[in-house]
Amino acid sequence: MKLLTRVIGLFGIASTATLAWADFPDKPVTLVVPFAAGGPSDKIARDLADALRKPLGQTVIVDNAAGAGGTIGSAKVARAVPDGYTLLVHHIGMATAPALYRKLSYKVPEDFEFLGLINEAPSVLIGKPGLEAGSFADLRKWITASGGKVNLANAGLGSASHLCGMMFQSALKTNMTPVPYKGTAPAMTDLIGGQVDLMCEQATNAVPQIEGKKVKVYGVTSLQRLQIPALKDVPTLSDAGLKDFNVQVWHGLYAPRGTPPAVIAKLNSALRAALKDPELIRREEALGLTVVKDDRLDPAGHRKFVEAEKARWSKVIKEAGEYAD
Repeated sequence: MKLLTRVIGLFGIASTATLAWADFPDKPVTLVVPFAAGGPSDKIARDLADALRKPLGQTVIVDNAAGAGGTIGSAKVARAVPDGYTLLVHHIGMATAPALYRKLSYKVPEDFEFLGLINEAPSVLIGKPGLEAGSFADLRKWITASGGKVNLANAGLGSASHLCGMMFQSALKTNMTPVPYKGTAPAMTDLIGGQVDLMCEQATNAVPQIEGKKVKVYGVTSLQRLQIPALKDVPTLSDAGLKDFNVQVWHGLYAPRGTPPAVIAKLNSALRAALKDPELIRREEALGLTVVKDDRLDPAGHRKFVEAEKARWSKVIKEAGEYAD
């Protein structure tokens, strides 16, 4: 009898906890973007916010908390009240920050609840307009002959271009001279002007420069060719000789650790609905992004994917020896 009473009591507690979140959300939800307004992650978050309003039935606000390669905004969400009203939209940096930063005020994956992966985007390897190399094979020979004197630009520590550049050097088993900038725009400006030699950049940012013939393109970093008109005839780096080379910039949605399961379920359901929104899909595809439809949209699948990415990038970063204090 005592056991039965205890079971009934526990069931009652669980039911009460579920009922407590039955009306979630009953106020605006905030999406924290750990980067400045106007960048790719900010654009993705704002498009997602628009698509989430209908399934959530609430206003969704975007809050830019930029700085330190995305770690300031991430820490803000890790420390937030775990009630589902403060969420994080973050890219591949979620998996790479633990290896890039010696001192990090949060842990991945321990300090977050995973709500689902949003999208993926490949990068392209581009060069200054004055490079004589006409193909990736020619470029590879030129890099090898340079003895490490090639300047490889990136948009700053932890940026997609920085990570892709490290993976590129690792695949070639050679070192180049990294040239970090405070953002994509100044890095691209110097590449166009010939002050630096190469850059590995997200396709969405590079396409206008490729279309305008302001830079040379040598390959895409996905395993399949892209169907964007400017890139449909550009080979993958894997096909060009770097077997299985695959660097995708992805974005995911996160909540603070301890967010109630009922809230996580509601947020995941809303995310699934948002990613089926025709207008969101149109906007994503216009940017060269692919909306996730596989098991990584499930919280467990999302967590497993990030843990695998963390292990993969940790090896690359340690080999490169590029860290931040």
